[in-house]
Amino acid sequence: MGNIKPTYIKRLGQELLEKHGRKFKHDFEFNKKMVQELSDIRTKTLRNRVAGYVTRKMRKPLE
Repeated sequence: MGNIKPTYIKRLGQELLEKHGRKFKHDFEFNKKMVQELSDIRTKTLRNRVAGYVTRKMRKPLE
């Protein structure tokens, strides 16, 4: 079983992917920096969780 992400993390991640999808890569560290630049997230924990969600979506093959 995987972790269940809260709705607000999914929503933020999906919005970032829709607006800036080509700017993200398969690397978590790179995505972490991009999330910080492209959004107004202030806390490190929330930034990392959104970056992890985005990274997971980028690594997942298209369905």
